[in-house]
Amino acid sequence: MRNGTGTLPGLNLVALRTYLGNRLPGGLRGGLSAELIAGGRSNLTYLLDDGRQRWVLRRPPLGHVLETAHDMGREYHVLSALAPTPVPVPRTFLFCTDQSVIGVPFYLMEYADGTIYRTAEQLGHVSPETGQAVADALVDTLAVLHDIEPASVGLSDLGRADGYLERQVRRWGTQLAASRSRDIPGIAELGERLAKGLPRSSRTTLVHGDYRLDNVVLEEHAGVPRVRAVLDWEMATIGDPLTDLASMLVWWDGIAGLNSPVAAVPGEWQAFPPGSRLLERYAADQDVPVGTMGWYLGFAYYKVAAIFESIHFRDLRGQTVGGGFELLAGLVGPLVARGHQALDG
Repeated sequence: MRNGTGTLPGLNLVALRTYLGNRLPGGLRGGLSAELIAGGRSNLTYLLDDGRQRWVLRRPPLGHVLETAHDMGREYHVLSALAPTPVPVPRTFLFCTDQSVIGVPFYLMEYADGTIYRTAEQLGHVSPETGQAVADALVDTLAVLHDIEPASVGLSDLGRADGYLERQVRRWGTQLAASRSRDIPGIAELGERLAKGLPRSSRTTLVHGDYRLDNVVLEEHAGVPRVRAVLDWEMATIGDPLTDLASMLVWWDGIAGLNSPVAAVPGEWQAFPPGSRLLERYAADQDVPVGTMGWYLGFAYYKVAAIFESIHFRDLRGQTVGGGFELLAGLVGPLVARGHQALDG
């Protein structure tokens, strides 16, 4: 979806052109076009182009948002704080709280050029050597993030370590309650099992909150893929790093066979190693116990199920931008079932 004049869903280009022209160094070259590059499933993301330079604009989704889940100021703060660290993130340019521009707060960041592995066609052309290198880069970048001391980069106020897992289970249960439009067998029971079986966190680190292959931009360096930028920090906080690890594993091969319309599944392709290899590499690098991963995987499935059900809720009310959302509704039940299987061990 692309437009050079008028209004895109969630974006008033006329007002935006005036605003950016007055605030960006050097202004704008002339016209401003925009393309929706991700929308409706999380924050809306647009590619802006003035014919000379490209930027990425992020804003909250349309309607029915979970409190604090789509806080533009928070996301901008995290990206800006991580810029001088070894964690690869896009450079930020500005944060706008003036809702007269596009109706909601938004921020502008650089366009990180590179490859985002999102489609089956992309994954199907990867060699085994590249697949292994991509997996290694994904795991190693997560380990780098978890090595950052929050206070050292001004992010000690990002969250509270105490009670993190309990709050997370409660938070996504609240999201499900707010998104209720139908009965989902087993989902309430999954939340109850998670709440009763909370593990004791062994570490507290910065947590991305939605870490997976299609949320990173990769580039080649000396012929080897490396992470150019980690995207989508809307759920970043301070908490248990094993939640990030479990999220990565669920999206890597834990949803295999479900025909997810969100992104292709690397673990379904022979060129990519199984999730167990990623788990082993992370555990060796971080020297952390992973014996309770069943709970963390169960929680990851519960969280994705809650997110998909929330999207389904918004889609029923015409508050999504883009297509394919009706397919997500059919995945909630299978995700719940896999969550129970993970807890069963």
